[in-house]
Amino acid sequence: MKNQKTHISVIIPAHNEERYVARCIHSIRKAAGVYGGRVEIIVVCNRCTDATEAIARAHGARVVHDETRCIASVRNAGIKAARGRIIVTIDCDNRMTKGTLAEIADLLDSGQFIGGGAPIRFERYSFPLWCNDLLCRISFGITGLYCGIFWAEKRTFDAVGGFVEKKAMEDAATAKRLRAYGKKQGKRYTTLRQNHLINSTRKYDDLGDWLYFRLMFVHAGTLLKAAFGDTEGMDKLLDELFYDYNDKH
Repeated sequence: MKNQKTHISVIIPAHNEERYVARCIHSIRKAAGVYGGRVEIIVVCNRCTDATEAIARAHGARVVHDETRCIASVRNAGIKAARGRIIVTIDCDNRMTKGTLAEIADLLDSGQFIGGGAPIRFERYSFPLWCNDLLCRISFGITGLYCGIFWAEKRTFDAVGGFVEKKAMEDAATAKRLRAYGKKQGKRYTTLRQNHLINSTRKYDDLGDWLYFRLMFVHAGTLLKAAFGDTEGMDKLLDELFYDYNDKH
């Protein structure tokens, strides 16, 4: 059994996730069983108007609230409330594999790593989803900015100011922040090798498996403007696809 003083807090941002919160918590419980140390689960309810909070509490999670329209801010609210030495974040519609927490604890306890992300695998596959998977693997491999499940010690998140509070590409910006801080500490930013994030396909189920390729084509101008600092169009697109999506589906 792991040292009981190595306490892990898992942060789950949730906006109207009554269909997914129980299965996410269940995957964390399975991983906690393999890990063997103390694990707390914190669901950060963000503008929830459904049964997300009640379901989370019924499954033993702590619940805190954040009303912003920025997922980075929601995650930071969970980190602020966390009691654990190690912080792990996962989105509510996703799941972790059962060895995830044990591997994270081992990597951090080795003293070689500042933190990291996780490989992303879809919960089902088709040709376009295999294409998406390949793009993710290539981009992560080239940049080293692994995302998916974020993990690091709480003191590390505190030292870097938490997640970068921006709507677009906040995950890559946060990975850069953690990597830069780790370099100063003589530690590497890495990814899990034996476990992965099970990525939800619900948007593809609703909107088609070519969704993101179609968006890149249709909204090429918006993406180009965002690259040069004009984020108004990108903010609207993100609201539609992420921050307001659960209100309609």
